[in-house]
Amino acid sequence: MSKAESRLKELGITLPDSPAPVANYIPVVRTGNLIYLSGVGPTAKADGSAYVGKLDSQLTVEEGYEAARLTAVNMIARLKGYLGDLDRVVQIVKVLSMVNADPDFTEPPAVTNGCSDLLVDVFGESGKHARSAIGVATLPGGMPIEIEMIVEISD
Repeated sequence: MSKAESRLKELGITLPDSPAPVANYIPVVRTGNLIYLSGVGPTAKADGSAYVGKLDSQLTVEEGYEAARLTAVNMIARLKGYLGDLDRVVQIVKVLSMVNADPDFTEPPAVTNGCSDLLVDVFGESGKHARSAIGVATLPGGMPIEIEMIVEISD
C-alpha cells in the first residue's frame, strides 16, 4: 500500500471509483510529467444527500469547506484511477477552485481550504500547492464548488 493510501486509511477515507466525465471531455490529460485534472465537484455525502447551493445564502463556509474536502477525495480517486499508485505523485502543483457564491461572498479561500488541507494531510510536503480560489455566479447542477488540479508525476 502506498504512503498516500496508508494516510487515507488513517484518516478513515475510502476512495470512491474515479468520477466519470459528464460531457464531451477527458478527465485527465498528460503532457510530459504533468497531468491536468478536469474540474471535479463533490459527490453525495455519507448520508446520500448532495451538496447543492450558493455559499453565503444557502450554505455556510463550514459546509463549503466539507464540500471542498469531498471534492479533494474525488480528485484523489481520479489520480488513483489514472496512476494506479498514488506514490507517483511528485507534487500537487496548482489548484483552481471555483466557488458557487453570492456576489458579496468574500471567503472562497476559506471554503477551498477544505481541499488544500486534505491534499497536505494525504501527500505531506508534496501536497502543498499554488492556488487560486474564486467566486462564480453558477456551477453545473448547482454544485457549490468545482476544482481543477495540475499534478507533477513520476514514471
